[in-house]
Amino acid sequence: MEEKHEKTFFGQPHGLSTLFFTEMWERFSYYGMRAILLFYMYFALDKGGLGFDKATAMSVMAIYGSMVYLASVVGGWLSDRIWGSFKTVFIGGFFIMLGHIVLAVPMGATALFISIGLIVVGTGLLKPNVSEMVGGLYSENDRRRDAGFSMFVFGINLGSFVAPWIVGTIGQQVNFHLGFSLAAIGMFFGLIQYYRGRSQFSKENAKPNDPIAADELRGIIIKVIIGLVVIALGITALQLTNNLNIDNIVLIISIVAIALPIIYFYNMLSSKKITKKERSRVLAYIPLFIAAAVFWGIEESGSVVLALFAEDRTILHIGGWHLAASNFQSLNPLFIMLLTPLFVWLWSTWKKQPSAPGKFAVGLIFAGLSYMFMALPGLLHGTTGRVSPFWLIGSWLIVEIAEMLISPIGLSITTKLAPKAFRSQMMSMWFLADAAGQAVNSQLVRLYSPQTEIKYFLGIGIVSAIFGIVLIFFVKPIHKLMEGVD
Repeated sequence: MEEKHEKTFFGQPHGLSTLFFTEMWERFSYYGMRAILLFYMYFALDKGGLGFDKATAMSVMAIYGSMVYLASVVGGWLSDRIWGSFKTVFIGGFFIMLGHIVLAVPMGATALFISIGLIVVGTGLLKPNVSEMVGGLYSENDRRRDAGFSMFVFGINLGSFVAPWIVGTIGQQVNFHLGFSLAAIGMFFGLIQYYRGRSQFSKENAKPNDPIAADELRGIIIKVIIGLVVIALGITALQLTNNLNIDNIVLIISIVAIALPIIYFYNMLSSKKITKKERSRVLAYIPLFIAAAVFWGIEESGSVVLALFAEDRTILHIGGWHLAASNFQSLNPLFIMLLTPLFVWLWSTWKKQPSAPGKFAVGLIFAGLSYMFMALPGLLHGTTGRVSPFWLIGSWLIVEIAEMLISPIGLSITTKLAPKAFRSQMMSMWFLADAAGQAVNSQLVRLYSPQTEIKYFLGIGIVSAIFGIVLIFFVKPIHKLMEGVD
């Protein structure tokens, strides 16, 4: 009898090919849109933009990123309790595609805010669950797991790298709405790829892991209604007091993004479901969470402050090679792809490497240095003319070294320090660190202008570096609190 061979994707389960290309297209659509969205918001009407002032446009960009990660918490819950991961990812992709289609239609600021709502919901549904599905392709003892996740991450960065060149160039040099339509087409391709590969996933993906029991449903519905009523009353109060504007809405979302992780930490630390050892590990996670929030505030500024620097202060050619300001957004995924093999080798061969808190501390110092580096062109050449694009390239390289020290290490340590009763919620905390960092950023970016450029980069860079230096002195106490976790 002829033996049947498992169909594979470069030696991995065949389902990885579907998730690889689905996430590649989703990141193509998301980062393509982000590459030109800031410019679309503040460019004058006669240049195809919306005519927002720069401070408001930067603030909206930062809070947009924060809302995406806040929505990821809800997306994980809906998958676990209601839809299952397969359906949640598909619904998320559909919402994302709709969001890009809305932006592709020239309907002004109304379309912008509808699009933001659709893409925030869609990305929140898709992002946490597609990663969970990758893990579901492997048994616990399958040695291909790490290589499979590495391939999946490469797909993410491939889509993120290509998008600013295609969507960014066409959006800035031809028409913004044509650029947004390319982002919609990218997500459409991702949905087709995902649906065609549906047979490659187990039936477990089609149902929730922890379905809502009948006796729970009423309480959940009441909480949702109360939440909606509170939101409606808040909007009404702002309207009645003539305070319903973009700036106040951004401020409220910022407060929520900062308050939510505080509530999460309180609930975990006060819970009777965790042991003394687990409580100690949660305490150890708090300074790491704060460090991650500081880092993400700087790293995510690439599509906000550094994007503005690229447009207003950078010479947009290297020799005879002409660039669009949005093309610089590809530097983030490019350096991740280049640096990842180096750091994988480093962590595999370095026997007496620093603990996770030590890596976080050094990462924060590098993040600070990336901003201090951006203060140099202003100090050397003034803040009125244009400077070499290599300043931006150098800054992105430095901050991506910081990301290598914080992002993969943070994902790993989050799973290790998670209390058993709060395992999935602890993973949400990692997303909330990014949300909190960008929420703070949404207020700070208002301070950036050519007049404040040097002080802005130096101030935030020094604060990050000081956080890193202080964290170095607390590495041993934090490691002790981690109770045996390295």
